[in-house]
Amino acid sequence: MKSKPTASNRHSKARTLALRRIAQIGPFLEGAFCQFKRPGCVKPGWHLTFKQKGRTRTVYVPMDLVSEVKSWTRTYQHLKKLIREVTRHSLGLIHGHVANRRAASRFRASTHH
Repeated sequence: MKSKPTASNRHSKARTLALRRIAQIGPFLEGAFCQFKRPGCVKPGWHLTFKQKGRTRTVYVPMDLVSEVKSWTRTYQHLKKLIREVTRHSLGLIHGHVANRRAASRFRASTHH
């Protein structure tokens, strides 16, 4: 009858793994990284759009920073996935705990009759 604790252990292990991966993440940057057509230029320009204090902000990204900023925004997307994974496993631990307590109380009730 130890099926529920293994579910909790599964969530604990998966959450710990995701947290370790988060700890290894390097620089990141929240925002949408987009190209735009520059008048009179063949090469496109780049800008980053993000929210700041509830307002949408856009900043121009110099050409020599484009690859770096692109990497930072990709890292942020990866970080968001890891955060959702940690959340999912934390919720699994909560659900498992509640289920274990209910099962234990049913077991106690059935042994006292």
